[in-house]
Amino acid sequence: MPKILITNDDGYFSEGIAALTEALSEVGEIVVVAPASEQSATAHSLTLTRPLRVRQIDDRRYTVDGTPTDCITLALTRILPERPDIVVSGINHGANLGDDVTYSGTVAGALEAAVFRLPGIAVSLTAREGDFRPAARFAAQLTEKVLREGLPPGTILNVNVPVGEIQGARFTHQGIKMAEVRIQEGVDPRGKGYYWIGEQIVSWKQDPGCDFEAIAQGQVSITPLRLDMTDYQQLERLRQSEGALPGISAHAS
Repeated sequence: MPKILITNDDGYFSEGIAALTEALSEVGEIVVVAPASEQSATAHSLTLTRPLRVRQIDDRRYTVDGTPTDCITLALTRILPERPDIVVSGINHGANLGDDVTYSGTVAGALEAAVFRLPGIAVSLTAREGDFRPAARFAAQLTEKVLREGLPPGTILNVNVPVGEIQGARFTHQGIKMAEVRIQEGVDPRGKGYYWIGEQIVSWKQDPGCDFEAIAQGQVSITPLRLDMTDYQQLERLRQSEGALPGISAHAS
């Protein structure tokens, strides 16, 4: 049976990871290595300023007191006796659409798999609460497909599943959201001021084929993402105009 490594950013105790684990148990041999506490919006961060601790819950579940990236790194280098065939991250409590992929710990778990040249899938339900089972079933079917067909090196799939009845699925590109950032200011019990950053999505740019559009139509959005974030069109344009920048060579090491 294929070996599947599961992580998330909501913590090992979340309802989403429980539903994903149950569904993927029908696909392969699973091991869960997930954060000991919620790590939402930690992005692709490693913990470098303190030691990390691993706790084994049972023969298939481990917790790490760090980020999803920490979980995958330790799983692949210390915890697991052999490499898995795929890494699946989720199911996240809330959407990871458009620009939010840059903040997402869920997406980062799959990206870290790509760093180790393994296929990765990040799965999110587009609400913090709801029935995770349809998303888990879809994730299991998609995992089987990726195990059969593979993904290009350095590529992951970012999957967002609408709440309620699924009206199909499509491959999409990242959308663009227009958001108003809300900052809550207050004073703590010790009399010290604080700021609490929040965000409210106002709207998203009307863009056929984007992830927001798919979700608005009740469809699963599947967006391929790459570790290589180079803008190759812009790179070529800059190389063609490099004469305007004395002393800078496109071929400099």
